[in-house]
Amino acid sequence: MLLLNNELLPAAALPLPNRGLAFGDGFFETLIFANGRLRLAAGHHARMRQAAAALYLALPAALATPEALETTLAGLAQASQLPAARLRLQLWRAGGGRYTPPTDAAEWLATAEAFVPADTPIDKADFALETCSVYSPLCFCKGPQAWLYVRAAHERQQRGLDEIILCDSAGHVAEAGAAAIFWLKNGVLFTPALETGCVAGVRRAQVLRAARAAGVECREGLFKPAELLAAEAAFTANVASVRAVLAIGQAVFAPPNLTFLHSDRL
Repeated sequence: MLLLNNELLPAAALPLPNRGLAFGDGFFETLIFANGRLRLAAGHHARMRQAAAALYLALPAALATPEALETTLAGLAQASQLPAARLRLQLWRAGGGRYTPPTDAAEWLATAEAFVPADTPIDKADFALETCSVYSPLCFCKGPQAWLYVRAAHERQQRGLDEIILCDSAGHVAEAGAAAIFWLKNGVLFTPALETGCVAGVRRAQVLRAARAAGVECREGLFKPAELLAAEAAFTANVASVRAVLAIGQAVFAPPNLTFLHSDRL
């Protein structure tokens, strides 16, 4: 099942012209529906509003509030008979035209698949050699720079890694291939600043909020790889899972103590 412009369909052909296909004129969100709720709905909706504003788009009524977003996507998960679903919500500008936007109206498509948590430890990670993160007015959201993560995933696969870590053009640690990167040293939680071009992950923000609520000192900044490699423990976090990183190159880490995450509902 899929949801096209709030119409539930078993299959659909997208109308043309399609500015999402032609220009990448849009963005997407990946969300998890489980236990009858949409995880972190408010955080996802806040990022959607920010992305829509940056692209001069208006959110459709069915997605206009966190409550509407949850109701709309819950309907898709339930119609797909998925008690736990991984949802992808794609939005793009309606109409045709060339580079000059003809409208701020958005069309959208939501799809659902079974959600299977992938929270096993990452045994083998390393820094990317072929791709770096790129800061832009849209790097905080998902979609406009997706090619970058496709390149990184290709390199990860070719090198036989479980995870790949991107740096920015100045050599600062930015993020993992599909997740935020965190590390712990001397009781302090570190993560790259958004200025590196990393995605402003909903789970990233929630991890920081939970850590601060538990009294853990958090530092967001510009860090060189040597600082990550000198950590005591490391982990990645995205909407689907939190995963311990056990090795980056030749550096080996202890499993992280993440009890502070239990102070907040992730």
